[in-house]
Amino acid sequence: MMWMFKKDIMVLWRHKPRLIALILFPIIMITLFGYGMGGTLTNIPVVVVSQSNGPVTNATLNAIKSTSLYNVVNVINDPNKGKQMVMDGQVKAAIILPSNYDDMQSQTPKNVIIDADSSDQMATGALIPTTQALFSQISNQLGIQELQSMGLSSSAAQSSQIQVQSQTSSQLLSSPATTTSGGINFQNIVNSINFQINKLYGNISYIDFLVPGVLAMVVLFSCMFGMGESIAGERERGELARLFMTPTSITTIVGGKILSKLTIETGRAVILIVVAIILFGIVIAGSMLLTLLLLVLVALCFVGFGIMISARVSTQEDYMQMVQPITLPMMFMSGVFYPVETMPWIFQKIAYILPLTYANDALRAVMLKGVGIGAIWVDVVVLLGFTALFFGLGVRGFNRDV
Repeated sequence: MMWMFKKDIMVLWRHKPRLIALILFPIIMITLFGYGMGGTLTNIPVVVVSQSNGPVTNATLNAIKSTSLYNVVNVINDPNKGKQMVMDGQVKAAIILPSNYDDMQSQTPKNVIIDADSSDQMATGALIPTTQALFSQISNQLGIQELQSMGLSSSAAQSSQIQVQSQTSSQLLSSPATTTSGGINFQNIVNSINFQINKLYGNISYIDFLVPGVLAMVVLFSCMFGMGESIAGERERGELARLFMTPTSITTIVGGKILSKLTIETGRAVILIVVAIILFGIVIAGSMLLTLLLLVLVALCFVGFGIMISARVSTQEDYMQMVQPITLPMMFMSGVFYPVETMPWIFQKIAYILPLTYANDALRAVMLKGVGIGAIWVDVVVLLGFTALFFGLGVRGFNRDV
């Protein structure tokens, strides 16, 4: 029994990739679960469109900037530019303050608008209620200040505010405006801010948000783990060496394996899309052809990733031990289930060097936003670059085996 124990420990010690993965994998996973899955949304990028100047605007900007949910990337004065920044993916929302925001004498409600990127359902779900609550609080404070500016004491202003807020809907319908004999419209004063929500891509459910990421994740796991059996497993059983002794070339063997995996994984992704449409009513806003081409590119990228790793290991078990610490953290850090903003800043930086992040971004842009190739060209170029890198390193590994 002790000799068998010693033998297994020695085998593990001699396979350094397996030993390193065995140590790193639990550390990485508990860190991701603790900080990522259990984290809260913070630092969501937004732009504030300020069309007025004054103390109320300044106080509102300070309140927004002091809230950890927001990361105010810019303060501009053009609502159209703010909306375009949301549609270009630079920010998740544009908070638009009206031109009469600092007019304390006007009894006309001020219309605050939030243009939200509803394709990111998680970020939108956090932004809208928080922003609505923030401006509701600001509205109450402005109402008290306006009542005080009309000569009411602080206690009288608060009393008038409470009286207006305590009215039921039926009372408000029967008496739309609460006024005094002097003609002061308390209802309009207290409700001094109207909050308007514009979901730029419609009402997108969590399942709509989830499907593009799940598609990319399925392709990732299928390609990565499939290449372990296809190459590392065949090398371990001696089949790959016998193939190399036949009158054929490495290009033929690798090309055949790539073609077969691309066919299988593209077919699997199509089945997943059809099932999602039938069972959950998923609607693909963009081109189905572009979606399929993206899936082919994603599959090609991860097949290259699998070839690069499998070309450097001698057994299938070594391959699996090396792949797991890469694929599972990639799944959590690339925004498949939760936005990248839930991660600590170091994981957010790592996310942008992972190919799955760009696959998710491109698929969600096409399937949820309905954009064309011009809007996702950066993602496509990055995926092509990863593909070329992986295949280049993989082919070099095979050449050494020959």
